[in-house]
Amino acid sequence: MYKAFYNLTRNPFDISPDPAFLFATPKHNEAMAALYHAVRGHKGFVVLTGEVGTGKTLLLRCVLDLFRESGDISYAYVFNGLLTPCEFLEYIATDFGLSVAGKNKSQILFDLSKALVARSAKSLTTVLVVDEAHHLSPDILEEIRLLTNLETPRGKLLQILLVGQPELDDKLDSPMLRQLKQRIAHRAQLAPLDLAETKGYIDWRLLIAGAKLGTCLFPAATIANIYHHSKGIPRLINTICDNSLISAYAKKLKSVPPEIIDSTAADLRLDVVHLPTAAVPAELDETLAQRASKALLDIFSYLRKAPSPQPEHERP
Repeated sequence: MYKAFYNLTRNPFDISPDPAFLFATPKHNEAMAALYHAVRGHKGFVVLTGEVGTGKTLLLRCVLDLFRESGDISYAYVFNGLLTPCEFLEYIATDFGLSVAGKNKSQILFDLSKALVARSAKSLTTVLVVDEAHHLSPDILEEIRLLTNLETPRGKLLQILLVGQPELDDKLDSPMLRQLKQRIAHRAQLAPLDLAETKGYIDWRLLIAGAKLGTCLFPAATIANIYHHSKGIPRLINTICDNSLISAYAKKLKSVPPEIIDSTAADLRLDVVHLPTAAVPAELDETLAQRASKALLDIFSYLRKAPSPQPEHERP
């Protein structure tokens, strides 16, 4: 809608994870290096976590592009953690090109193990990538632990990357998964951007989208407002910038003033925070209702048995 007006060749703030738009902060570079070199070094097990919208999937897409370019790395990519353990193994085996029709769990694991050994013998690397891994059940995480047992004296046969929200860290820190936690070779975290990084992020995406150097669509005061409302979360930055450019275009403004950011954030309800309410268990509700009913019955019974008060003119 606004691309021609602002001399852009593409939408600079699309929320789809396009590797071309990666803005590599030191934290992003560190996380990418950890993932890639852990796979190359056959470390076995790496975890990447970050809050919603901080760019985990985008960074992962960039790492997968590096895998494809290398030519000697094959990977299975799982993005649905809401599977049963058997479905999870079937999905992995199918993504690696193995047949699972009519096979039980033991047969699938046997075929997978053979395939991994064969690839290792050819000095090829095999990777399991699990996005949205915070949804994984303890049973599936235990299956992943067992997969880390596939190894030779030279290293792990299957490299595993788990990517998810901070809830994944909480799960991996639980006592019941301590064996899996001990096998984690590296953990990396993505944090929200600071103010300077937010400006760099916006400028970078505009540059990739065709904006000329020196173009000032978002003045310093406007970027400060964007940072305030987005808290430095890239996905929210994209949403705010995209909507604000639409508003500015509708008013034929050549740059976005700070007040449009405030209006956009209000329309998106970004400053509305719903505090969690403590849920009352159903059994507790029923108990309270029974007590209240009994109390009312006791009062009613007492009133029926109590003598009626005499009118004042009949009292002695």
